[in-house]
Amino acid sequence: MFSTGRAACALIAVTHNALAATSCMTHHASKAQPSAAHAPALLTLGNRFQAFFSRLTHNAAAGGIALLLAAAAALLWAYSAWAESYHHLWLMPVSLRLGDWQMEQTLHFWVNDALMSLFFLVVGMEIRREMHSGALAQPRQALLPVLAALGGVAVPALVYLLLAQGPGMQNGWAVPTATDIAFAVGVLALLGRGLPVSLRVFLLTLAIIDDLVAVLIIALFYSGGLQWGMLLVAGAGLAGVFLLQALGVRRAWVYVVPGAVLWWGIWQTGAHPTLAGVVLGLVTPVYAIAGRETEAPVERVAASLHPWITFSVMPLFALANAGVALQGGDTELAGSSALMLAVAAALVLGKPLGVLLVCFAAVKLRLCSLPSGMGWGHMLLVGLLAGIGFTMAIFIATLAFDDAALLNAAKLGVLAASAVAAVVGLAWGLWLKRQPQPQLAL
Repeated sequence: MFSTGRAACALIAVTHNALAATSCMTHHASKAQPSAAHAPALLTLGNRFQAFFSRLTHNAAAGGIALLLAAAAALLWAYSAWAESYHHLWLMPVSLRLGDWQMEQTLHFWVNDALMSLFFLVVGMEIRREMHSGALAQPRQALLPVLAALGGVAVPALVYLLLAQGPGMQNGWAVPTATDIAFAVGVLALLGRGLPVSLRVFLLTLAIIDDLVAVLIIALFYSGGLQWGMLLVAGAGLAGVFLLQALGVRRAWVYVVPGAVLWWGIWQTGAHPTLAGVVLGLVTPVYAIAGRETEAPVERVAASLHPWITFSVMPLFALANAGVALQGGDTELAGSSALMLAVAAALVLGKPLGVLLVCFAAVKLRLCSLPSGMGWGHMLLVGLLAGIGFTMAIFIATLAFDDAALLNAAKLGVLAASAVAAVVGLAWGLWLKRQPQPQLAL
């Protein structure tokens, strides 16, 4: 997939150069021959398509919109007359065969456990990059978003545990702790200019730390009984990665084989295989080889994967997991409603409350100060947008609940809360833009 992404980019670049050259030639020809005054319609169409594609892939809001459309499509499909086909599709067995070796799993498994490893790979790269040269590189600069993220994890978990008192519900305490980076940043992008630049940086940093905590939670609390012997297989895959790095191999596709071994080993241990993506992301080189590379692998690979993750993997994940429907008797529905409420309240109320309380305490204790240009109104906006759980929250729900009714209720709670948090955050952000800065100083 890495080489495919670069080939696509190279093709686009070649097309752009060819179109530009053709446009220039046409311009000069028009001066010599007035009869050829109009450029071909195809050329104009090609230029417009290229410009549109470039704007789409670099638009922060586009990823969130793609997720929203995929989730809406899943919900409509699951509640339509063709609902049975929706569920049959994701339960369809898909086989991977190499010689005499064969692995057969459902399509749902390949989406959630295999393709999502690419999503976690990018998450790991983002964490690595921020730790090297970003907001996490300076301890004092990173302290406040770290504390905010921890507050945004602990308080929603407590709110959930207080409200979810039914049988089997307690295991879902981690569902409302996660933040969807793409969705949250997408909503912030819709607000446009007029807000401090530091707000976006703070939100991104908080979301990255939030993802790191979510990964640790998955590893510690949602992995089955570990088969420690299979760690040798995972270790062999990781050793292969380090060996290739020591040899100076920089082509990303070469790392597919040791990465697959690492993924298989982690899966066989009983831990969730997507953790392999995080591990690979954290060990991706952050320095470019002088004379050979113009940018570090962590930057280059993340950039090449970004469009695929944003517009393919994550929408496909949403399509596979957002199609839910509550069914059952009165008692079952009552329990499901309680779980939905617990998840929704934890995300919509618990997230901003946790972020604000911890940050307020840290500032008043003089442990750190608010970022430049930000007031407490902006910090509330960060907390509201952090309540958009979506991708990671749904992912954790699939690990937390084996019961179909509870799983569906948790997903609906995540979807409802994410929608409310997005709308409320957008409204609050629009109000902030109309006010003198900073806002709501305490």
